[in-house]
Amino acid sequence: MESGAKRAVEENQGGWMTERGGVVVLDFGGQYTQLIARRIREQKVFSTILPCTAAPEEIRKLEPVGIVLSGGPSSVYDEDAPVCSPEVLQLGVPVLGICYGMQWIAKTLGGRVEKSERREYGRGQVNIPSEGASALFAGVPESLRIWLSHGDSVRGLPPGFRETARTESALAAIEDAQRKIYAVQFHPEVNHTERGTDILRNFLFQVCGAKATWGGEAFIQETVEAIRRKVGPHHRVICALSGGVDSTVAAALVHRAIGDRLINVFVNSGVLRKNEFAETLEMLRERLGLHVIGVDATERFLAQLKGVSDPEEKRKRIGREFIAVFAEKAEELQRGEAHGEIQYLVQGTLYPDVIESVSVKGPSATIKTHHNVGGLPEKMPFSLIEPLRDLFKDEVRRIGRELGLPDEVLLKHPFPGPGLAVRLLGEVTREDLDILREADAIVVEEIRRAGLYSKVWQAFAVLLPVRSVGVMGDFRTYGLTVAVRVVESEDAMTADWARLPAEVLERMSTRIVNEVRGVTRVVYDISSKPPSTIEWE
Repeated sequence: MESGAKRAVEENQGGWMTERGGVVVLDFGGQYTQLIARRIREQKVFSTILPCTAAPEEIRKLEPVGIVLSGGPSSVYDEDAPVCSPEVLQLGVPVLGICYGMQWIAKTLGGRVEKSERREYGRGQVNIPSEGASALFAGVPESLRIWLSHGDSVRGLPPGFRETARTESALAAIEDAQRKIYAVQFHPEVNHTERGTDILRNFLFQVCGAKATWGGEAFIQETVEAIRRKVGPHHRVICALSGGVDSTVAAALVHRAIGDRLINVFVNSGVLRKNEFAETLEMLRERLGLHVIGVDATERFLAQLKGVSDPEEKRKRIGREFIAVFAEKAEELQRGEAHGEIQYLVQGTLYPDVIESVSVKGPSATIKTHHNVGGLPEKMPFSLIEPLRDLFKDEVRRIGRELGLPDEVLLKHPFPGPGLAVRLLGEVTREDLDILREADAIVVEEIRRAGLYSKVWQAFAVLLPVRSVGVMGDFRTYGLTVAVRVVESEDAMTADWARLPAEVLERMSTRIVNEVRGVTRVVYDISSKPPSTIEWE
């Protein structure tokens, strides 16, 4: 990521969550790291994620009541295995290691970790002795179904530790109760682990003594106060408002903090859905009472996209053009005004945008550039305010409800920042955009008609650069192909394809072929994430 954007990201590291007395999750690159933090928040205990390389001083400043070491894909003996400072185990607060976290604890404190003769992946069974049971397993049955994902195992205990649970072939949990260091080889944070929530609750409340005081109201109060401190009493803020859940909730938070000093700008990038520019402007102004300026920059964006087929280049060009549009609009608004300089840009960046764009939370791999994060230019005229960057979509919706936003906003399906440009594979042209808009509108209409809109995560059309032979009336055709994508998800980190009724798919296909000129074939995408992403580009 370019240095200007990196500074903007680092400035918001950890979002606005500065509450003390929560739990710090140190990320070793595990696929479930954010799920651990979510499970903790579900217990109304504040949590935040830091990279495993975070300095002990940085962790100490947060005054955590506990630390969790996440899982990860590496072996502790890999040359580039992720590590954290051993001082983390000496901060005087309880520690829970999960999977790789357990192996790192064992190796660091003098235990023995070896390659397993029998790897353990997927479902398993753990046995917990009733005599001298660990505080971690208080009130938990002696036998549990669990979820495993490891190739190494702890074979020798570090000094001061004891075994507290075992699978058929390996140690499943160890502890040094005196130092309050606990570790499990399985994943209590996933739904597949029976009573996993109880195990985490035991760590939070029995071991750490955490208080269940954090939630939506606390987040709103803390975020509003943080925004006021950052912006100060004189500066103004410009918001990149799209009308989607993320940017609207972000705007509502900033508006609550600084009132009329927030100027919302909704840009028509030329790659919006059918009628979206006019309808969104009306909704934001009439229904929500926000001061919104509409800017039609269609020609500028399409000029930037001309001749470009590479999806990453599309995202970067759109990101740069968005910033340029906002910079010009801010300069225009600033002229002749005496109400404070515009220094900040609000964006509705969420955690999935961040984790899929840049490796800011440990050694996770970059999947794609997002215009809210990785596509920012080297020199930015604004400092970023991204109050939602550590939240998932479902958490943002709960915050929105606390703020009193209507379901019309809160239940709206996610729409990518680069818009239809990443749902139109290949070069973006006006003709293809028109085709895609019509097909996409039919998909959404049929999902609504079937009463499924609020039950699925996203439903949209993708225009493929693929032509196939067809027959229309008495004529042979060579037309375009549209892919329909409908997925179910909780947070966009994982997603599964929706099992739509056959009659719904039939109506979509029939309407698209009959009503959208140039399309002769419709296919349904039945791939899940992972290995696929939700968007095609």
